[in-house]
Amino acid sequence: MSELKDLQHARDTAREQLKTIFTEAKTDEGVHDFRRVKSVPGLDGVEGTDRSIRVAEAVRSKNDELNALQIKVETLQAAEKAGSDFDHAENTPANVPSHPGQKQRKSAGQQMTEHAIYKRWLGGERDGAIEIPDYGLKELKTLFETGAGWGPESVRLPGFVDAVTRPLEIIDIIPTGQTGQAQVVYMEETTRTHSSAETAAGGVYNESAFALTEKTSAVRKITDSIPVTDEQLEDVAMAESYLDGRLRFGLRQRLDSQILVGDGTAPNLEGILNKAGIQTQAKGTDPVPDAIFKAMTKLRLVGRVMPTHVVMNPNDWQGIRLLRTADGIYIWGNPSESGPERIWGLPVVQSSAQTENTGLVGSFEPAWISLFERRGIVIERGFTGSQFTEGKQTLRGSLRTALSIFRPAAFATVTGI
Repeated sequence: MSELKDLQHARDTAREQLKTIFTEAKTDEGVHDFRRVKSVPGLDGVEGTDRSIRVAEAVRSKNDELNALQIKVETLQAAEKAGSDFDHAENTPANVPSHPGQKQRKSAGQQMTEHAIYKRWLGGERDGAIEIPDYGLKELKTLFETGAGWGPESVRLPGFVDAVTRPLEIIDIIPTGQTGQAQVVYMEETTRTHSSAETAAGGVYNESAFALTEKTSAVRKITDSIPVTDEQLEDVAMAESYLDGRLRFGLRQRLDSQILVGDGTAPNLEGILNKAGIQTQAKGTDPVPDAIFKAMTKLRLVGRVMPTHVVMNPNDWQGIRLLRTADGIYIWGNPSESGPERIWGLPVVQSSAQTENTGLVGSFEPAWISLFERRGIVIERGFTGSQFTEGKQTLRGSLRTALSIFRPAAFATVTGI
């Protein structure tokens, strides 16, 4: 057995041990009373609050062990992928780039200010549009933000106080790819009947049945624009910062939300929470951690996948972090501790776009879900209406992408948390 499989086995064993403790502690009222636990070693003769404290310490120790094992599993999985990518690169002809990230790129603002059309604009011409291609989600990881207007730095402090806005939270865990078509078309195995069986000599062979169904995911466009004055754009440093900031961030922020809650009605993407076929697990009278573990089990048994992440609204994660036993002991660690951003060993992604009181457990692997770019973010500039005579121009940005959820059963909502 490989080291990775050994670690995965140890991780799963630790999860089951934690599950046993919580199951023993759960009362009919749905709370945990650690005085009921019997599976933790060394409890003979220990009663009352001392017994609860001893169990809570065992839970924290086991949770730390589980987190450490999961980190090792993720590290080895990443190493195996890196080795696979290296082998692929070694077998790729020298004249074919193995990854688009190997090409050094200039920022959108640099391409804009160095463009021949922009230089003609500075000379007085006012025709033509500048297109800044080849900027996709993978390349645009660093944010450059600017304000809505700038005056001379001689009369006010440089910089600005950023407005409150929702950060990007989901894009970073979504696998991405490229497409050159108006929709992503793929085949799904909808019938798979294996009839393999023992057969006597001379007997008739058994017959299996398989069927494939064509599925599609349409490419959708997300856009934004802003009118600006000529004076703002003539300040090259500020124009570059502006172009690399607000429009691009706004487009990606909208995409980040659509991945979760898009309703699927054109021109919206069909987000995970609105995808037909995803599983669901009701909390009922269970404590929230138990309901999440049951959703993880459904992913394994029905979806036949390994869960990788849990997505929760910050208010819901707060409820888990503050869980206490019947006698007031914090389950997820004392208030003086930072506490793990994990549950059952899985990373927790806190997203305000996630519906409150509903968690999402999923296997965010390329085989089950991918975001395909038809065109990365493009920033353009031109005139609308009477802007030419008013000394104004319009900047616009857009991207085109498709979200394909190949196996809906690889995701499960946890309701009522």
